Amino acid sequence: MLENFKAKLLGTMLCSVIASVAAIIATRYQAPVMLFALLLGLTAHAFYRKSNIQQGVNFCSRELLRLCVGLLGVRIAFADIVSLGITPPLIVMISMALTILFGVLFARVLGLPKTFGVLSGGAVAVCGVSAAAAISTVLPKDKSQEKYFALTVIGITTFSTLSMIFYPILTGYLGFSDQLAGVFIGGAIHDVAQVVGAGYTISPEAGDVATYIKLLRVALLMPIVMMVFFAFKERDSKMSGGVSAFIPGFLILFFVLAFLKNIGVMPVWLIDIIRSLSSNLLVVAIAAIGVKTSLKQVVSVGWRPVLLMGFETVFLASLIIGSILFFY
Repeated sequence: MLENFKAKLLGTMLCSVIASVAAIIATRYQAPVMLFALLLGLTAHAFYRKSNIQQGVNFCSRELLRLCVGLLGVRIAFADIVSLGITPPLIVMISMALTILFGVLFARVLGLPKTFGVLSGGAVAVCGVSAAAAISTVLPKDKSQEKYFALTVIGITTFSTLSMIFYPILTGYLGFSDQLAGVFIGGAIHDVAQVVGAGYTISPEAGDVATYIKLLRVALLMPIVMMVFFAFKERDSKMSGGVSAFIPGFLILFFVLAFLKNIGVMPVWLIDIIRSLSSNLLVVAIAAIGVKTSLKQVVSVGWRPVLLMGFETVFLASLIIGSILFFY
């Protein structure tokens, strides 16, 4: 056991240092920390060629990543989601399902792997980088998956940031009330931070509604991951990457933490610690994925994945806008 710990130590320390530097830069420039972690990790890919580094980096990009996803369960607040009423959740859930389906179908049109359609569509539909991280853990492992994941993180962060800038302007042009603007912002922007930023740019009410809608999308993350897990398990029950006939432990951890939090048995201080731990460790895991990934490989995928994520983003926004105009 001690030997196993020593073998993973150097690689884990490397990823932790990269994550710390990324956090400092992100704080200084008020930018997404996940993006910096990934980009800095990509620049450190040369270290991955060393055998004494690989095991720790692999641990951070796999086991640690799954633990982080499991810990996200403490972010779920069922009461806030129920308070929205029935129409906004229906709009969001249907739009999410159609966006993932669109991602899979359009990926085929572009000649891209179905797994990338699921990965990118899920990231757009649910909650950006966190969703991509969760979905990637249950997809079949192959040599191209990590470069597609890295590209997804870069693309999703970019499109989410652009959405944060332009969507508030769009809601004003369309004449949406603050409440409807919040529904659109919360339903169409990928990452939580950008949703909060865009929503409160409009008004406090829009920010509150946007946050609640976003929580609904986050709450649907694990059901979607489970569906992806079982869909690919049925196709190949022996595929590599740790997907077995049983529900992965990190999914169970997610639901247990969500349940314990929502029945009120977890103290606030413990919830805060777990939330902070999951956020910080997720940065380390994303840095590890960057270290494992060759920048040359990421660039080699070409323009089609970027086009796919762009169309998925526009598709989701169009569905939300169309639904709001129809129902309200």
